[in-house]
Amino acid sequence: MLSSYVMSFKTGRFIPAVLVALILAACSGQAPQTPSGTAQIKTGANADYYLQQMQQAGNDSKTDYQLLAIRALINEGRLDQAQQQLGTLPQQLSDVQQHEQLLLSAELAVAQKRPQDAAAITQKMDSSQLTPDQQARYYQVQIAAGQSQPSLDVIRAYIAQEPLLKDQAHQQNIDATWQTLLAMSAQSQTNLVINANENVLQGWLDLQHVYQDNKQDPSLLKAGIKDWQTRYPQNPAAKTLPTQLNQVLNYQPTSTGQIALFLPMTGQAQVFSDAIQQGFNAARNGAAGAPQPAPAGGQSPADGAQVAAAAQPQGAVTAATPDTAAAQPQGAVTTAAPDAAANPPLATAPVGSAAGPQIKIYDTSAQPLPALLAQAQQDGATVIVGPLLKNEVEQLYTSQNSLNILALNQPENLQNRPNICYFSLSPEDEARDAANHIFQQHRQQPLLLVPTGSLGDRIVKAFADAWSKAGGGTVLEQRIGSMGDLKQAINSGGIQLTGQPVSTAPAAAAQPQAVTIAGLTIPAPPSDAAVSPSATGGPVDAVYIIATPSELALIKPSIDMRVSSRSQLGLYASSRSYQADAGPDYRLEMEGLEFSDIPLLAGSNPALLQQVSAQFKEDYSLVRLYAMGMDAWTLVNHFSQMRQIPGFQVSGDTGVLTATPDCVINRKLSWLKYQQGQITQIM
Repeated sequence: MLSSYVMSFKTGRFIPAVLVALILAACSGQAPQTPSGTAQIKTGANADYYLQQMQQAGNDSKTDYQLLAIRALINEGRLDQAQQQLGTLPQQLSDVQQHEQLLLSAELAVAQKRPQDAAAITQKMDSSQLTPDQQARYYQVQIAAGQSQPSLDVIRAYIAQEPLLKDQAHQQNIDATWQTLLAMSAQSQTNLVINANENVLQGWLDLQHVYQDNKQDPSLLKAGIKDWQTRYPQNPAAKTLPTQLNQVLNYQPTSTGQIALFLPMTGQAQVFSDAIQQGFNAARNGAAGAPQPAPAGGQSPADGAQVAAAAQPQGAVTAATPDTAAAQPQGAVTTAAPDAAANPPLATAPVGSAAGPQIKIYDTSAQPLPALLAQAQQDGATVIVGPLLKNEVEQLYTSQNSLNILALNQPENLQNRPNICYFSLSPEDEARDAANHIFQQHRQQPLLLVPTGSLGDRIVKAFADAWSKAGGGTVLEQRIGSMGDLKQAINSGGIQLTGQPVSTAPAAAAQPQAVTIAGLTIPAPPSDAAVSPSATGGPVDAVYIIATPSELALIKPSIDMRVSSRSQLGLYASSRSYQADAGPDYRLEMEGLEFSDIPLLAGSNPALLQQVSAQFKEDYSLVRLYAMGMDAWTLVNHFSQMRQIPGFQVSGDTGVLTATPDCVINRKLSWLKYQQGQITQIM
C-alpha cells in the first residue's frame, strides 16, 4: 500500500488530488502521522478520523477528506452513514473526484447487495481514466456484481485485475478465477465465444479442459498440468498455479494397510454401528454394487429405470446419522445385527482375503476417544474411519493424532484439518441438494415447509445458503407444528403459499435511504420485513416439504386445492416422506411430487437392495446406514484424491460424492417422481 500521494496544483501548493484512490484495505483505527511542511494526507485511518478532519479542513481538501471518509465507512460496514455522506458531496468536483465518487457509489451498491445497480454505475465509467488502484477496485466491483452468476464477463474482470495485484491478493485472484471457471455450468462452457486476441482467457479455458478430462486420475492430471504450463508459459496461472492445482502436483497417495474402525459397539447407538459395519465389510469383500470412482461426466450409474413400489422405505425415515447416542431413526429399528457379538472392543476383525487391508474395530462406547486414538496408532493403523457421534468428532480437534481420519459425522463448528474428511447422511445434505435441483429447474421463488425447532432451522439455513450460492434470490419459509396444529391450519383455510423471508446475512444497523449520485438514483434496499413474494421473484413456484408421510398426506391435497391444474407450481419432498407400504391411492394423490433419496433406494442396484432390505427386515433407515458403510469403504480408499484433488468424484450408494475444500463430503442424490400411480426416476 502506498503511504501517501501528493500532486502539484495551480498555486504550487501540495494537496491530495488523487489520494482518495489509494485506499486498498480496511482502516487501522489510528490517525496517521503526517510529515510537517506538506499539505498531504496519508491513508490508513478510520472513518471517524477523516470525518473529524473534514470538519476542520479548508475547501481545498475538505472534499478529499469526505471521499476518504466514505471509503472508510464502507470498509467498516457503516453503510447508512456512507450513503448519507455520498448524498452531501458538493456538486462541483474535479474529474479525479468524480471518478472516485462513482467508484465509491458502486462499491456501496455491492455492499448493500444491489449488484445490478453496481453494474449500471461501472458501465458509466471509463477504466482507462482511473489510477491503477482505482482500476483494481473497478474490476472488483464488476466481479462482485456478477459473482452470483459465474460468467465469461466475471472471468474477464479477474483477468484484467490480475496484473494490478501483488502478493496474497494476486494469489487470491488466481484462485478466484479458477473457482469461477469451475462454477460455470456445462451449458455455459459449451456456448462460450471469445475474441481472437484473448490469449490469456483461452489459456484458462484450456487449463479447465485439461482438469475436467483428467481429474479422476492424479498421474494423468499431473502430466496434463505440466504440459499446459509448457504450452502457455506467459499465462499468469502458468507462473502462479491455482492453489488447488498446485496441491495436485504435490499429490501423495495414502496407505490403507490397516484400517481402524471407530464405532460405538455397545449402548443405544450400537444398531447404527452394526449397519455401517456390515456395509463397510460388504464393500471390502467386493459386494455387488460397491461404489466406484465416477466417470469424467460424474453421472450416477442409475439409469432412470422405474422403481418398484416394493423398494420404497416404510414409515417416517430420516437419513441423518445420530447426533447423540439417544438418537434413533424413525420407523422400526432392529435391536442388533446378527454378527454384533463377533466384534468385541479392540478385537481384530479379519475380513476378505489375506492380501487386503486389515480392519480392526475400536468400541468408542468402552473407552475415551484419546485413549483409542493412541491405541490405534500403537497398533499400526494407517487410517481411521469414524468416530460416529458428533461430540466425539469434535474431540478430534484436541488430539495430536496425525493419522488420516474419515469422520462419520460433521460437527457444528467445523475446522479444516489436512488429515480429516467428514462424511455424514444429514438433513442439511438433502436440503442443499434440493436447492440445487430446484434451481436447475429454473424455479424463481421457493417456499420451505419445515418443522418447528432445530431440525427446521438447520434445513432452512442449508437450503437458503445453497440457493444463494447457486444464484437464487430470497427464500420463504413456513413452519409446520404438531399434527394437531397442521389439521387445524388446514381446516381454517388450508396451506397458504406464503412465508417469511429467510435472511442469509445479518441485518444492517439502520435502514439506508435512497440517494442520487451523478444523475443516477440508487434506491435503498428493502428490509426483510418489507419483502413480499412479488418483490423476490414473483409468486411461489416451488414448495420444498420436510414432513412425515402422514403429514404429507394432509399437506399435498391442501396445496393442490389452492392451485389450478394449469399451475406451474413444483412440489418437492425429502426422503423423510418416502413410504414403503403406500398403495395406489396414495401414489395417485402424490401425483407430480418429486422427492430425493440415496441411489441404492432409488433403484441403482435392485438385487443388492432386495438382499439388504431383507437383511434389515425392511427397515430402510438401517439400509441407508448400510449404504453409508459401503461408501465409507470407497472413500477411505480414495482419501488422498478426496483431500487433494479438487472435483474428484465417486458414484456411491448414498449419492455422487465430492468434497469441499474443507473435505466435507457432499452427496448428489437421486430424484424420483410420482407419475400416474407409479414412481419413476428423473435423475
